[in-house]
Amino acid sequence: MANRMEGLLRPPIEYASAAGYALVAGIMVAAPMYLMMTPTVAAVTGSGLMILAIKRFRSAWRVRRYQKGLRQLPYWAIRFASLPKSKERLFLGKGFEWEPKHTQRLHDCEQPGADRYLKPTALYNAARWIELQAEYQPIFRQIAKLTSSASRWNPVAPIADVGGNPAIHGVGLLEHERDIFMKLADRVGHMLVLGTTRVGKTRLAELIIAQDIARGDVVIVFDPKGDADLMKRVYREAKRAGRLDQLYIFHLGYPEFSARYNPVGQFTRITEVASRIAGQMPGDGQSQAFREFVWRYVNVISSCRNALGERPGIEQIKYDAENLEPLVIEYLEFVFTRECPTDGPLGEWRKTIAKWEPLFNDPDAKDFRKPRHMTDRSNRAMALCKFYKDHKAKHRNLEDTCAESLITTFFYDAAKFNMLVASLMPLLEKLCTGKCAELISPDYLDGDRNRPIFTWSEVIRTGGIVYVGLDALSDPEVAAAVGNSMFADLTSGSGLIYKHGVDLGLPFSTGGRRVYIHADEFNELIGKEFIPLLNKAGGSGYAVTAYTQTWSDVIARLGNQAQAGQVAGNLNTLIMLRTLEYATIEMLTKRLRQVDVSHAMDVSGASDVSDPDANTSFTSRTEQRVTSQRIDRIHPNDVTQLPKGQAFSLTDGGKLSKIRLPMPDKADLADLPPTLQDMASDMATRYKSDANWYHFQPCFDVPEAFNGLN
Repeated sequence: MANRMEGLLRPPIEYASAAGYALVAGIMVAAPMYLMMTPTVAAVTGSGLMILAIKRFRSAWRVRRYQKGLRQLPYWAIRFASLPKSKERLFLGKGFEWEPKHTQRLHDCEQPGADRYLKPTALYNAARWIELQAEYQPIFRQIAKLTSSASRWNPVAPIADVGGNPAIHGVGLLEHERDIFMKLADRVGHMLVLGTTRVGKTRLAELIIAQDIARGDVVIVFDPKGDADLMKRVYREAKRAGRLDQLYIFHLGYPEFSARYNPVGQFTRITEVASRIAGQMPGDGQSQAFREFVWRYVNVISSCRNALGERPGIEQIKYDAENLEPLVIEYLEFVFTRECPTDGPLGEWRKTIAKWEPLFNDPDAKDFRKPRHMTDRSNRAMALCKFYKDHKAKHRNLEDTCAESLITTFFYDAAKFNMLVASLMPLLEKLCTGKCAELISPDYLDGDRNRPIFTWSEVIRTGGIVYVGLDALSDPEVAAAVGNSMFADLTSGSGLIYKHGVDLGLPFSTGGRRVYIHADEFNELIGKEFIPLLNKAGGSGYAVTAYTQTWSDVIARLGNQAQAGQVAGNLNTLIMLRTLEYATIEMLTKRLRQVDVSHAMDVSGASDVSDPDANTSFTSRTEQRVTSQRIDRIHPNDVTQLPKGQAFSLTDGGKLSKIRLPMPDKADLADLPPTLQDMASDMATRYKSDANWYHFQPCFDVPEAFNGLN
């Protein structure tokens, strides 16, 4: 019990005894005769006292260093070029493993009387007051220049403006920080990063993404809101790693500069096209029936286009959905041409169709009357449908599943049909309006090398890097539709990789590739398509890192607590920065066992003696008791008070660490091509990026290379 009571929040009284030991040792060595000692005895005794002096001084210095660390942290910046490059581990920052003794120390900091060791000194507060007055009174300006200096020799140098409680990290500085890593093998268990706005989520993403790119792995970054520095970081690290030829930048807000991607062009089964589009429709309650009908309608269209040898596309689906008749004519003519050779019994089908067309205008031709709800249909489409129905029973080779579904859909009552698919048209209209249509419905024959077309299979096989900006602040519905389609496409590809490997169809082996998917603000993107990506894609080498502010954002987006639980259950690694929602914080604190903390309690008392013949009139006693109680290893308030750029991490199956992030080196983000620089500048203006998530004032002089950090 006594070992747990370190007693670090007290005056460093060992300085006095250390000075006394050193003084006596000096006298013994310099003038042993005054202590009536021989020189030999004095030297031996003095050496022993000097060892005691050093030991006491170190004890005092340990207490003093600990108390200083509770007020401010040492400055730490890092060049991304010098990040540790490992094939086995991921660098997360500096810190320490959080043990019960750190809970004890933090608990001691909250006891009465501990404020004097945690709050700034009176001299420090006076320096800040002078700096405040210097704005209005010129007489203080020269003094303020000295007090605000970041020099290590300035005793009142300003503390980093990161907010929060620095003692949360300071309790671990006594044993010194170390580099914190996690195993790359655990990444396929997926990672969740939680933190409120402007506390460093995106900067942590930069740190992880830079290592993934340098390692040579496939990196896919989803950025719904549009963080200019994140895009620049992806470009800069790709250039540093010599992988610019593998980089694709896709951004819905800047179609003129963006690469292109068809969200429904790649699939394992044709039904996936309908699932990706219908998945954007509401699916709860009565909306479920409408979504199922939309799914069938889109599936009919995409299946026919696929049978015609065409790659499905959003624009083509929109055109066919608005006017199905041209597809009916084209597809039935395709079937008849394929199944009715000229030397067969139906070889004259073209002449038959031409002869039947005028009959649909003849009121006396009863077999050719149009139903009342189909009077606006063309005679050719009606003739083709009648020919198919009349001959499919006799000629089995004429039967075609796509044709059956297409004709059935074509014969629906148009008024009722439009009501059933009314929710589909606004979505397709948004996806196909303006230059956005050029990105998600690309022309594969235009040969525009400045705006290449990419597919996920190609990206994974070639070891690509993709930055996806979804412009969610401008149009969240389109952003969600494209993002969910991409997730569904990636999930489909993972199934193919799991079954056949990434080298299917290639004459050589690529050696297999790890795919790291970073989803910033993923609550803006998450849908039902995201759940199978977490559940099943780990076996294909996919590793998802999801970043969001609160877990309630995810629940609200999914609209279902059970589905949110599915997502949470597949995110094995947790990194939590400052978060204000207690329900979110409990995702960390509820996973940790409680620990015992000790309390020192002084007890004193006195009692009178009632016996008049006794030799004493009263008795008294004074004692110190040490008790313990069980508390949470991390209290929710500790998370709400985290400074910016600091976090708790839960890795390796439950190992709790306290980490802090380095200051990024913004100087190496300047080397960008003019087009990308203009795009990044416009993003920073339009999206109000959280690039400057805090202003750090170093507590000592730093090399010139880091001057751009502040």
